[in-house]
Amino acid sequence: MKKVLGVLLVFLVGCSTDNDPQEIIDKAIEVHGSKNFEKAIVSFKFRDKQYSTENYNGETTYTREFDDKSYHIKDILYNSTELTRFINDSIVDVPAEWAQKYVESVNSVLYFFQLPYGLNAPAVRKEYLGECYIFKKPYHKIKVTFTPEGGGVDHEDEFIYWIHRDDFTLDFLAYSYATDGGGTRFRQAINRRKNSGILVQDYVNMQAKSHTMPLEKHDEYFEKGELKELSRIINEEVKVVY
Repeated sequence: MKKVLGVLLVFLVGCSTDNDPQEIIDKAIEVHGSKNFEKAIVSFKFRDKQYSTENYNGETTYTREFDDKSYHIKDILYNSTELTRFINDSIVDVPAEWAQKYVESVNSVLYFFQLPYGLNAPAVRKEYLGECYIFKKPYHKIKVTFTPEGGGVDHEDEFIYWIHRDDFTLDFLAYSYATDGGGTRFRQAINRRKNSGILVQDYVNMQAKSHTMPLEKHDEYFEKGELKELSRIINEEVKVVY
């Protein structure tokens, strides 16, 4: 009897990490090489705009640059909140309402580009929803929400991440948002490639037919072909400098 209990205990201990969302996220961050964002300058082009992220001594700097008619615009975002805008190398004042929109826009692009990095931020809350299959492949299904403190203006948004059970790659994600009337999105990772220790991937951006479709069931809608493609999230000219 003791021998049986011992074997059972080992089995339970060995399986316990499968249901721990923190350990799954940690493993995904390791597999994606996301920790390299803490020591590298990473730049890329997305929809005719140039972005970069740099982390120095715990201080994060995001940049976005693009041309608008005869103007060259550069936004510098410190620690995801403090915005400075340059137009043709001169600092300009930005009304608070527009500054907030620019901050949200830059943060959004860099957030998705760096995933799963960022999922261990202090404001992140993780919940294991179970194991599921998408086209016969096994996935851990993890829900992420945010605390009001440190969660930003969009702290009410909710995310679901599907992380491959064996490879620990982030293959799918879905999220709900409240801005602009609210809605949901589902993204499928494509074009995965390794660049200087970081896994870079693009996404097919999809939408459910109805806003009332539960976020947790978007994987089922995807399998049934009930999501429509809206756009492609293509990150080009990715450069990593250490």
